[in-house]
Amino acid sequence: MTATASNIVPFASAAAASGEPYVTTPVAYDGILLAGFGGPEGQDDVIPFLRNVTRGRGIPDERLEEVAHHYRHFGGVSPINGQNRVLKTALEDELRRRGIDLPVYWGNRNWSPYLEEVVTTAAEDGNTTLLAFATSAYSSFSSCRQYREDFARVLEDTKLGDTVTIDKIRPFYDHPGFVDAFETGVREAVETFLADGIAAADIEILFSTHSIPTADAERSGARDIEWGEGGAYAAQHLAVAAWVMDRVRQTVPGTEDVAWQLVYQSRSGPASQPWLEPDVCDVIGELPAKGRKAVAVVPVGFMSDHMEVLWDLDTEAAEAADEAGLAFTRTPTPGVSPTFVAGIVDLIEERLQGRPNAERPHVTDLPGAFDVCRPGCCENIRAGFKPAASGIAP
Repeated sequence: MTATASNIVPFASAAAASGEPYVTTPVAYDGILLAGFGGPEGQDDVIPFLRNVTRGRGIPDERLEEVAHHYRHFGGVSPINGQNRVLKTALEDELRRRGIDLPVYWGNRNWSPYLEEVVTTAAEDGNTTLLAFATSAYSSFSSCRQYREDFARVLEDTKLGDTVTIDKIRPFYDHPGFVDAFETGVREAVETFLADGIAAADIEILFSTHSIPTADAERSGARDIEWGEGGAYAAQHLAVAAWVMDRVRQTVPGTEDVAWQLVYQSRSGPASQPWLEPDVCDVIGELPAKGRKAVAVVPVGFMSDHMEVLWDLDTEAAEAADEAGLAFTRTPTPGVSPTFVAGIVDLIEERLQGRPNAERPHVTDLPGAFDVCRPGCCENIRAGFKPAASGIAP
Protein backbone atom coordinates (compact mmCIF):
# COMPACT_ATOMS: atom_id res chain seq x y z
CA MET A 1 0.00 0.00 0.00
CA THR A 2 1.73 3.21 -1.11
CA ALA A 3 1.63 5.96 1.50
CA THR A 4 -0.92 8.68 0.62
CA ALA A 5 -2.73 11.33 2.60
CA SER A 6 -5.79 9.08 2.71
CA ASN A 7 -4.02 6.13 4.32
CA ILE A 8 -4.78 5.80 8.00
CA VAL A 9 -1.87 3.43 8.53
CA PRO A 10 0.58 3.43 5.60
CA PHE A 11 2.17 0.18 4.48
CA ALA A 12 0.07 -1.88 6.93
CA SER A 13 -1.51 -5.31 6.72
CA ALA A 14 -5.26 -5.32 6.20
CA ALA A 15 -5.82 -6.11 9.89
CA ALA A 16 -3.72 -3.13 11.05
CA ALA A 17 -4.86 -0.66 8.39
CA SER A 18 -7.91 0.53 10.33
CA GLY A 19 -5.72 2.19 12.91
CA GLU A 20 -7.14 0.44 15.96
CA PRO A 21 -4.47 0.41 18.71
CA TYR A 22 -4.53 -3.37 19.12
CA VAL A 23 -4.86 -5.84 16.27
CA THR A 24 -7.26 -8.55 17.42
CA THR A 25 -7.71 -10.19 14.03
CA PRO A 26 -5.36 -13.10 13.23
CA VAL A 27 -2.87 -12.16 10.51
CA ALA A 28 -1.29 -14.69 8.16
CA TYR A 29 2.20 -13.21 8.22
CA ASP A 30 4.59 -14.96 5.87
CA GLY A 31 7.87 -13.60 7.23
CA ILE A 32 9.50 -12.12 10.32
CA LEU A 33 11.73 -9.06 9.88
CA LEU A 34 14.43 -8.85 12.56
CA ALA A 35 15.33 -5.16 12.39
CA GLY A 36 18.64 -4.19 13.98
CA PHE A 37 20.77 -1.09 14.41
CA GLY A 38 23.84 -2.54 12.73
CA GLY A 39 27.52 -2.12 13.50
CA PRO A 40 30.98 -2.17 11.91
CA GLU A 41 32.80 -5.46 11.48
CA GLY A 42 36.34 -4.16 10.97
CA GLN A 43 38.48 -1.05 11.34
CA ASP A 44 37.76 0.11 7.78
CA ASP A 45 34.02 -0.01 8.49
CA VAL A 46 34.01 2.28 11.52
CA ILE A 47 33.86 5.75 9.94
CA PRO A 48 31.50 4.72 7.08
CA PHE A 49 29.21 3.17 9.71
CA LEU A 50 29.25 6.32 11.84
CA ARG A 51 28.48 8.39 8.74
CA ASN A 52 25.40 6.23 8.24
CA VAL A 53 24.33 6.67 11.87
CA THR A 54 24.70 10.46 11.70
CA ARG A 55 23.50 10.95 8.12
CA GLY A 56 21.93 14.32 7.50
CA ARG A 57 23.53 15.97 10.52
CA GLY A 58 26.68 17.26 8.80
CA ILE A 59 29.11 15.90 11.37
CA PRO A 60 32.71 15.94 10.03
CA ASP A 61 34.89 12.83 10.13
CA GLU A 62 37.18 14.43 12.73
CA ARG A 63 34.33 14.49 15.22
CA LEU A 64 33.23 11.00 14.24
CA GLU A 65 36.72 9.78 15.04
CA GLU A 66 36.19 10.92 18.63
CA VAL A 67 33.44 8.31 18.89
CA ALA A 68 35.28 5.78 16.74
CA HIS A 69 37.86 5.06 19.44
CA HIS A 70 35.24 3.00 21.29
CA TYR A 71 35.07 0.69 18.28
CA ARG A 72 38.81 0.90 17.62
CA HIS A 73 39.39 -0.39 21.16
CA PHE A 74 37.57 -3.60 20.17
CA GLY A 75 39.32 -4.03 16.81
CA GLY A 76 36.72 -1.98 14.93
CA VAL A 77 34.12 -4.68 15.51
CA SER A 78 30.77 -4.03 17.12
CA PRO A 79 29.36 -7.16 18.76
CA ILE A 80 25.84 -6.31 17.64
CA ASN A 81 25.89 -8.03 14.24
CA GLY A 82 27.24 -11.25 15.71
CA GLN A 83 24.59 -11.12 18.41
CA ASN A 84 21.82 -10.70 15.84
CA ARG A 85 23.11 -13.63 13.82
CA VAL A 86 22.85 -15.79 16.91
CA LEU A 87 19.43 -14.33 17.77
CA LYS A 88 18.16 -15.03 14.25
CA THR A 89 19.18 -18.68 14.55
CA ALA A 90 17.64 -18.94 18.02
CA LEU A 91 14.35 -17.47 16.77
CA GLU A 92 14.28 -19.86 13.83
CA ASP A 93 14.83 -22.79 16.20
CA GLU A 94 12.07 -21.66 18.59
CA LEU A 95 9.62 -21.02 15.76
CA ARG A 96 10.37 -24.47 14.38
CA ARG A 97 9.97 -26.03 17.83
CA ARG A 98 6.47 -24.53 18.06
CA GLY A 99 5.54 -25.64 14.56
CA ILE A 100 5.45 -22.09 13.16
CA ASP A 101 6.68 -22.13 9.57
CA LEU A 102 7.95 -18.57 9.10
CA PRO A 103 11.31 -17.44 7.69
CA VAL A 104 13.30 -14.84 9.64
CA TYR A 105 14.90 -12.05 7.62
CA TRP A 106 17.55 -9.97 9.41
CA GLY A 107 18.31 -6.44 8.22
CA ASN A 108 19.94 -3.33 9.72
CA ARG A 109 19.32 0.39 9.61
CA ASN A 110 22.98 1.40 9.49
CA TRP A 111 25.12 -1.46 8.18
CA SER A 112 25.04 -4.57 6.07
CA PRO A 113 22.82 -6.48 5.71
CA TYR A 114 20.68 -3.43 5.08
CA LEU A 115 16.91 -3.44 5.41
CA GLU A 116 16.57 -2.64 1.71
CA GLU A 117 18.38 -5.84 0.79
CA VAL A 118 16.41 -8.19 3.02
CA VAL A 119 12.99 -6.69 2.29
CA THR A 120 13.74 -7.09 -1.41
CA THR A 121 14.82 -10.68 -0.78
CA ALA A 122 11.63 -11.39 1.16
CA ALA A 123 9.52 -10.04 -1.71
CA GLU A 124 11.48 -12.13 -4.21
CA ASP A 125 10.76 -15.15 -2.01
CA GLY A 126 7.06 -14.36 -2.24
CA ASN A 127 6.83 -13.26 1.40
CA THR A 128 5.12 -9.88 1.44
CA THR A 129 3.21 -9.68 4.73
CA LEU A 130 5.99 -9.03 7.21
CA LEU A 131 5.94 -8.66 10.99
CA ALA A 132 8.92 -6.69 12.30
CA PHE A 133 10.69 -7.18 15.60
CA ALA A 134 12.90 -4.14 16.23
CA THR A 135 15.76 -4.78 18.64
CA SER A 136 14.76 -2.01 21.04
CA ALA A 137 12.13 -2.41 23.74
CA TYR A 138 11.03 1.11 24.67
CA SER A 139 9.11 4.05 23.18
CA SER A 140 11.08 6.98 21.74
CA PHE A 141 12.08 8.33 18.36
CA SER A 142 15.37 6.44 18.16
CA SER A 143 14.04 3.21 19.66
CA CYS A 144 10.71 2.98 17.82
CA ARG A 145 9.62 5.65 15.36
CA GLN A 146 12.98 5.78 13.57
CA TYR A 147 12.63 2.08 12.77
CA ARG A 148 9.11 2.73 11.47
CA GLU A 149 10.38 5.58 9.31
CA ASP A 150 13.08 3.28 7.96
CA PHE A 151 10.46 0.68 7.04
CA ALA A 152 8.52 3.32 5.10
CA ARG A 153 11.67 4.66 3.44
CA VAL A 154 12.73 1.17 2.37
CA LEU A 155 9.33 0.36 0.88
CA GLU A 156 9.31 3.64 -1.03
CA ASP A 157 12.92 3.39 -2.24
CA THR A 158 12.53 -0.22 -3.40
CA LYS A 159 9.17 0.53 -5.05
CA LEU A 160 7.66 -2.31 -3.00
CA GLY A 161 5.09 -0.17 -1.19
CA ASP A 162 2.24 -1.58 -3.27
CA THR A 163 3.36 -5.16 -2.67
CA VAL A 164 4.89 -5.49 0.80
CA THR A 165 3.38 -4.57 4.16
CA ILE A 166 5.32 -4.24 7.42
CA ASP A 167 3.62 -4.33 10.81
CA LYS A 168 5.64 -3.96 14.00
CA ILE A 169 5.55 -5.87 17.28
CA ARG A 170 4.49 -3.73 20.22
CA PRO A 171 7.03 -2.16 22.61
CA PHE A 172 8.07 -5.10 24.77
CA TYR A 173 9.80 -3.33 27.67
CA ASP A 174 7.58 -4.98 30.28
CA HIS A 175 7.15 -8.41 28.70
CA PRO A 176 8.13 -11.17 31.17
CA GLY A 177 10.62 -12.64 28.71
CA PHE A 178 12.50 -9.33 28.49
CA VAL A 179 12.57 -8.36 32.17
CA ASP A 180 13.53 -11.82 33.47
CA ALA A 181 17.27 -11.26 32.94
CA PHE A 182 17.20 -7.98 34.86
CA GLU A 183 15.36 -9.46 37.82
CA THR A 184 17.70 -12.45 37.97
CA GLY A 185 20.78 -10.24 37.61
CA VAL A 186 19.81 -7.82 40.38
CA ARG A 187 18.83 -10.61 42.73
CA GLU A 188 22.13 -12.42 42.21
CA ALA A 189 24.14 -9.18 42.55
CA VAL A 190 22.45 -8.27 45.83
CA GLU A 191 22.86 -11.79 47.21
CA THR A 192 26.57 -11.71 46.33
CA PHE A 193 27.12 -8.32 47.98
CA LEU A 194 25.30 -9.49 51.12
CA ALA A 195 27.34 -12.70 51.19
CA ASP A 196 30.49 -10.58 51.02
CA GLY A 197 29.43 -8.79 54.21
CA ILE A 198 28.13 -5.59 52.62
CA ALA A 199 25.02 -4.31 54.38
CA ALA A 200 21.85 -3.76 52.36
CA ALA A 201 21.89 -0.04 53.17
CA ASP A 202 25.37 0.22 51.65
CA ILE A 203 24.27 -1.11 48.24
CA GLU A 204 23.00 1.00 45.33
CA ILE A 205 21.37 -0.39 42.19
CA LEU A 206 21.72 1.83 39.10
CA PHE A 207 19.34 1.01 36.27
CA SER A 208 21.06 2.43 33.20
CA THR A 209 19.70 3.27 29.76
CA HIS A 210 20.73 5.30 26.74
CA SER A 211 20.24 9.02 27.23
CA ILE A 212 18.24 10.82 24.57
CA PRO A 213 17.50 14.51 23.99
CA THR A 214 15.04 15.81 26.56
CA ALA A 215 12.81 17.15 23.78
CA ASP A 216 12.57 13.68 22.24
CA ALA A 217 11.85 12.11 25.63
CA GLU A 218 9.01 14.54 26.27
CA ARG A 219 7.44 13.54 22.94
CA SER A 220 7.86 9.81 23.39
CA GLY A 221 4.79 7.60 23.52
CA ALA A 222 1.19 8.36 22.67
CA ARG A 223 0.35 12.04 23.00
CA ASP A 224 -2.98 11.53 24.76
CA ILE A 225 -1.38 9.77 27.75
CA GLU A 226 0.05 11.75 30.67
CA TRP A 227 3.46 10.15 31.15
CA GLY A 228 5.09 12.71 33.41
CA GLU A 229 8.59 14.13 33.14
CA GLY A 230 10.64 12.37 30.50
CA GLY A 231 7.60 11.07 28.64
CA ALA A 232 6.91 7.42 27.97
CA TYR A 233 10.64 6.71 27.65
CA ALA A 234 11.42 7.60 31.26
CA ALA A 235 8.11 6.25 32.60
CA GLN A 236 8.65 2.83 31.02
CA HIS A 237 12.19 2.48 32.38
CA LEU A 238 11.13 3.61 35.84
CA ALA A 239 8.23 1.17 35.89
CA VAL A 240 10.43 -1.78 34.92
CA ALA A 241 13.08 -0.84 37.49
CA ALA A 242 10.45 -0.51 40.21
CA TRP A 243 9.01 -3.92 39.32
CA VAL A 244 12.47 -5.54 39.42
CA MET A 245 13.25 -4.05 42.83
CA ASP A 246 9.86 -5.08 44.19
CA ARG A 247 10.49 -8.68 43.06
CA VAL A 248 13.98 -8.70 44.58
CA ARG A 249 12.68 -7.40 47.90
CA GLN A 250 10.05 -10.12 47.89
CA THR A 251 12.55 -12.91 47.22
CA VAL A 252 15.70 -11.82 49.09
CA PRO A 253 15.18 -11.24 52.84
CA GLY A 254 16.59 -8.08 54.34
CA THR A 255 16.81 -6.07 51.12
CA GLU A 256 14.30 -3.34 51.96
CA ASP A 257 17.14 -0.84 52.45
CA VAL A 258 18.78 -1.45 49.07
CA ALA A 259 18.59 1.87 47.20
CA TRP A 260 18.07 2.27 43.47
CA GLN A 261 17.68 4.92 40.80
CA LEU A 262 17.42 5.34 37.04
CA VAL A 263 20.52 6.76 35.36
CA TYR A 264 21.56 7.50 31.78
CA GLN A 265 24.59 6.92 29.61
CA SER A 266 26.06 7.31 26.12
CA ARG A 267 24.88 10.87 25.38
CA SER A 268 26.31 12.15 22.12
CA GLY A 269 24.72 15.54 21.48
CA PRO A 270 26.26 19.00 21.84
CA ALA A 271 26.62 20.37 25.36
CA SER A 272 24.08 23.08 24.53
CA GLN A 273 21.35 20.49 23.93
CA PRO A 274 19.60 19.14 27.06
CA TRP A 275 19.71 15.34 27.36
CA LEU A 276 18.26 13.08 30.04
CA GLU A 277 20.31 12.96 33.23
CA PRO A 278 21.94 11.99 35.59
CA ASP A 279 24.93 10.31 33.96
CA VAL A 280 25.83 6.89 35.31
CA CYS A 281 29.49 7.73 35.95
CA ASP A 282 28.63 11.00 37.70
CA VAL A 283 26.24 9.15 40.01
CA ILE A 284 28.82 6.46 40.79
CA GLY A 285 31.27 9.17 41.81
CA GLU A 286 28.74 10.54 44.31
CA LEU A 287 27.89 7.22 45.98
CA PRO A 288 30.70 7.14 48.60
CA ALA A 289 29.41 10.41 50.06
CA LYS A 290 26.07 8.65 50.57
CA GLY A 291 27.78 5.84 52.46
CA ARG A 292 27.54 3.29 49.67
CA LYS A 293 30.13 0.54 49.41
CA ALA A 294 28.82 -1.41 46.43
CA VAL A 295 27.07 -0.64 43.15
CA ALA A 296 25.34 -2.89 40.64
CA VAL A 297 24.75 -1.38 37.20
CA VAL A 298 21.76 -2.86 35.37
CA PRO A 299 21.63 -2.24 31.58
CA VAL A 300 17.84 -2.11 31.66
CA GLY A 301 17.61 -0.19 28.39
CA PHE A 302 19.59 -2.71 26.37
CA MET A 303 18.68 -6.00 24.76
CA SER A 304 22.22 -7.33 24.37
CA ASP A 305 25.85 -6.58 25.23
CA HIS A 306 26.57 -4.19 22.39
CA MET A 307 29.07 -1.32 22.33
CA GLU A 308 27.30 0.97 24.79
CA VAL A 309 27.34 -1.83 27.34
CA LEU A 310 30.90 -3.00 26.71
CA TRP A 311 32.41 0.49 26.65
CA ASP A 312 30.20 2.80 28.69
CA LEU A 313 29.43 0.29 31.44
CA ASP A 314 32.04 -2.46 31.46
CA THR A 315 34.85 0.05 30.85
CA GLU A 316 33.94 3.57 31.93
CA ALA A 317 31.43 2.80 34.70
CA ALA A 318 33.68 0.07 36.08
CA GLU A 319 36.60 2.52 36.15
CA ALA A 320 34.44 5.11 37.92
CA ALA A 321 33.50 2.55 40.57
CA ASP A 322 37.15 1.57 41.04
CA GLU A 323 38.14 5.21 41.49
CA ALA A 324 35.34 5.61 44.03
CA GLY A 325 36.45 2.51 45.94
CA LEU A 326 33.18 0.68 45.35
CA ALA A 327 32.54 -2.99 44.78
CA PHE A 328 31.11 -3.19 41.25
CA THR A 329 29.13 -5.57 39.11
CA ARG A 330 27.27 -5.22 35.83
CA THR A 331 24.27 -7.48 35.51
CA PRO A 332 23.39 -9.38 32.27
CA THR A 333 21.26 -8.28 29.35
CA PRO A 334 18.60 -10.65 27.94
CA GLY A 335 20.83 -11.53 24.96
CA VAL A 336 19.71 -14.86 23.55
CA SER A 337 18.58 -16.46 26.80
CA PRO A 338 15.92 -19.14 26.22
CA THR A 339 13.42 -17.10 28.25
CA PHE A 340 13.90 -14.03 26.09
CA VAL A 341 13.84 -15.91 22.79
CA ALA A 342 10.64 -17.67 23.87
CA GLY A 343 9.23 -14.26 24.82
CA ILE A 344 9.89 -12.89 21.34
CA VAL A 345 8.04 -15.79 19.79
CA ASP A 346 5.20 -15.21 22.27
CA LEU A 347 5.02 -11.67 20.88
CA ILE A 348 4.94 -13.03 17.35
CA GLU A 349 2.12 -15.41 18.28
CA GLU A 350 0.11 -12.51 19.72
CA ARG A 351 -0.14 -11.09 16.23
CA LEU A 352 -0.54 -14.38 14.41
CA GLN A 353 -3.49 -15.19 16.66
CA GLY A 354 -4.93 -11.69 17.09
CA ARG A 355 -4.75 -12.04 20.86
CA PRO A 356 -6.74 -9.36 22.77
CA ASN A 357 -4.72 -6.91 24.80
CA ALA A 358 -6.24 -8.14 28.07
CA GLU A 359 -4.70 -11.57 27.45
CA ARG A 360 -1.19 -10.32 26.70
CA PRO A 361 1.45 -10.74 29.44
CA HIS A 362 3.07 -7.66 30.97
CA VAL A 363 4.58 -6.84 34.36
CA THR A 364 3.72 -3.14 34.71
CA ASP A 365 0.43 -1.29 34.69
CA LEU A 366 1.48 1.31 32.12
CA PRO A 367 -0.76 1.82 29.10
CA GLY A 368 0.38 2.32 25.56
CA ALA A 369 2.12 -0.84 24.28
CA PHE A 370 0.17 -0.49 21.04
CA ASP A 371 0.37 -2.67 17.94
CA VAL A 372 -0.39 0.39 15.82
CA CYS A 373 1.37 3.55 17.01
CA ARG A 374 -0.81 6.57 17.67
CA PRO A 375 -0.66 9.71 15.48
CA GLY A 376 2.26 11.99 16.28
CA CYS A 377 3.93 9.70 18.79
CA CYS A 378 7.71 9.82 19.31
CA GLU A 379 8.26 12.92 17.19
CA ASN A 380 11.79 13.93 16.26
CA ILE A 381 11.67 17.61 17.15
CA ARG A 382 14.69 18.44 14.96
CA ALA A 383 13.58 16.71 11.74
CA GLY A 384 9.80 16.70 12.07
CA PHE A 385 7.54 13.90 10.87
CA LYS A 386 8.51 11.64 8.00
CA PRO A 387 6.40 8.83 6.53
CA ALA A 388 6.35 5.87 8.94
CA ALA A 389 4.96 2.37 8.75
CA SER A 390 3.16 0.56 11.58
CA GLY A 391 1.35 3.63 12.89
CA ILE A 392 -1.30 6.20 12.16
CA ALA A 393 0.08 9.06 10.07
CA PRO A 394 1.89 11.32 10.72
